[in-house]
Amino acid sequence: MANEDKKDFNAMLNDSKDMPKFQIITDKKSIEKYGGSRMCFAPPIDYDKIMKRIPFGSVITVGKIREYFAKISGADFTEPITAGIFVSIAAWASYQRSEDKTPYWRTLKANGELNEKYPGGIKAQKEMLEAEGHTIIQKGRKNIRYYVKDYEKILFELN
Repeated sequence: MANEDKKDFNAMLNDSKDMPKFQIITDKKSIEKYGGSRMCFAPPIDYDKIMKRIPFGSVITVGKIREYFAKISGADFTEPITAGIFVSIAAWASYQRSEDKTPYWRTLKANGELNEKYPGGIKAQKEMLEAEGHTIIQKGRKNIRYYVKDYEKILFELN
């Protein structure tokens, strides 16, 4: 995102945009990739609510949150692009608040990767995760990325 200091992320977080809503997709490649044609869109505030449930010492991935929303809504999958955007909105909204913080740093990208779009970027997320006892590993030489080591062992289970 750009111009984060000029945006009201808490207003965006609370704008449901008529969600949740569903869409039937017909693109064969997408149906094959996501395992079905019924796609759901969850509102940004729902991502925030889930992210607030992740306790100290645990993590979750955006993918696991998407799977959860699909399951509880009866959809085949949750739209991935808006999911990433809404997770970032939840992070920035928390950053802008003085109270009722969301531990957004515990929500990771696929394969336990840190999210450069969070407030403070990778450096800040790395510091917060390390403060909770997690080990961060670096992968790659040119396209360097950072991951929570053995994140699968500390994944929070949504029920």
